[in-house]
Amino acid sequence: MPTVSKVLNGRPDVSPATRARVEESIARHGYQRRRSATGTTSRPRLLDLVFHEHGAPWAVEIIKGVEEVAGPARVGVVLSELGGAHRPRQEWLDDVLARRPIGMIFVLSDLDPAQRQQLETRSIPFAVVDTAGEPPAGVPTVGSANWNGGLAATRHLVELGHRRIAVISGPADVLCSRARIDGYRSAHDEAGLAVDRALVRYGNFFVDGGYEHGLDLLRGPDRPTAVFAGSDYQALGVLRAARELGLRVPEDLSVVGYDDLPVTQWIGPALTTVRQPLREMASTATRMVLDLAEGRPPTNLQIDLATELVVRESTAPPPR
Repeated sequence: MPTVSKVLNGRPDVSPATRARVEESIARHGYQRRRSATGTTSRPRLLDLVFHEHGAPWAVEIIKGVEEVAGPARVGVVLSELGGAHRPRQEWLDDVLARRPIGMIFVLSDLDPAQRQQLETRSIPFAVVDTAGEPPAGVPTVGSANWNGGLAATRHLVELGHRRIAVISGPADVLCSRARIDGYRSAHDEAGLAVDRALVRYGNFFVDGGYEHGLDLLRGPDRPTAVFAGSDYQALGVLRAARELGLRVPEDLSVVGYDDLPVTQWIGPALTTVRQPLREMASTATRMVLDLAEGRPPTNLQIDLATELVVRESTAPPPR
């Protein structure tokens, strides 16, 4: 019994072989720890917010959205980062289990089936914001209409008269990146335009990705007249690349970003972008987890919030 208790509470002083045997037994018997009634424990109420990497500027908006709900509920928020990985190491999860949070939120990250089982047996609910891959069955997920965002951004450029439109999305192994490019392709299809594969790029959502791909795209003799960047910070990289190459925005090149971060209104020119409701996504996921922690299952496990094109000063008809 003490060994089982150590495993359930994430204690490190159990050998891997013994831990595996206990976890297998827990799963076989379908054990699930009872939830403590609210207010009956002296432990602090903690919520783990887990980013695959939180250097991205949109992470601040996610944190604000979580705090808007967790703060009034008197729940502390613990921030973690997975160093760019989309799944945590087992040692990291063991440390989390040892502090027994009331719930967890994963951003662009997830757990493997065995790790999900560990949280379920310990009655620790979790939700995923912007899944890296296909939404796992039975797991609460909150995202946004990425395909529609890619469609709206590209359709706007097509309607302005652009025909050579490049796209710099995020990593190819991330679902939202692929969805935005699918929307980009669909806008081409509805306009009867062929997609030039050389203009389709996968970046990293950071400034350097937009800058490096921007230089490569804009140096060529048949350069694009518009670039749809899969994040606002990649759009900033494209703007710098254009400036270094002597191109004016929007007179020589139109640029569209994605996220609608606060900085986009203050740069020159102000950035046309797709508003992704990051705070609302985070606050929705937080409410779902807190409801689950109190035994109230959500009515909808998978929620996609709407995106919206915000037109500012960085887009115009192509040069003649």
